[in-house]
Amino acid sequence: MKTDIYNSQGKKAGSVELPDNVFGVAWNDSLMHQVVTGMQANARPTVAHVKNRGDVRGGGKKPWAQKGTGRARHGSSRSPIWKGGGVTHGPRRDRDYSQAIPKKMRAKALFMALSRKFKEGQILFVDSFGISEPKTAAAQKSLAMLSKVSGFEKLTTKGKNAALVAFSEPTEVANKSFRNIGNITVISVRNLNPVAVLGNSYLVIEGPDAAVAIVGSRMQKTAAEKADKKVAKESVKAKK
Repeated sequence: MKTDIYNSQGKKAGSVELPDNVFGVAWNDSLMHQVVTGMQANARPTVAHVKNRGDVRGGGKKPWAQKGTGRARHGSSRSPIWKGGGVTHGPRRDRDYSQAIPKKMRAKALFMALSRKFKEGQILFVDSFGISEPKTAAAQKSLAMLSKVSGFEKLTTKGKNAALVAFSEPTEVANKSFRNIGNITVISVRNLNPVAVLGNSYLVIEGPDAAVAIVGSRMQKTAAEKADKKVAKESVKAKK
């Protein structure tokens, strides 16, 4: 399949051939849900943390005698039922939310996300933004010109998560030019993932030829790993 490439002025500058095994993958709800929830769990910080009765300072001395005072018996003033005491069954920092996601599942989920975006006409390929020095104004001007392309009118008007700009060869100049634009997220093509792709309305890819090669290499890697495992398995059987 072929698609158009645009320049920073929003005019057609050529075309690029897209592989069907990356931009033509059928959608799978259960696989995408498992990968996305797993990635979100891996990114979940364990911030909430309470002190139990063993972590709270003080309370080493028994408040009063066990018998003879007429009051209820207590062994520590840092008991959970006392003011200033520890917390029972509260959240702890040592909890681990991470989930294992197989490489082939991550790769296929990314290809499904790219395929859906491409099918819905929400991927824009740009040959180069042509930004030589870090200037937010230059980046905004390029986005304004690209918003004239049919189907990408909300590129500059949408308040949040308008576009994910992926660079095949990210530079500090490009990052500094786009990072101050609130509704734009900058990422390297090598770091593309389904959460980032589906979390933004549009996907703008700079350097399409190199980008397609980088994304396609993920499929080649998984296929090579599968072949290596098969060879290793056969060698083990031969030894037996």
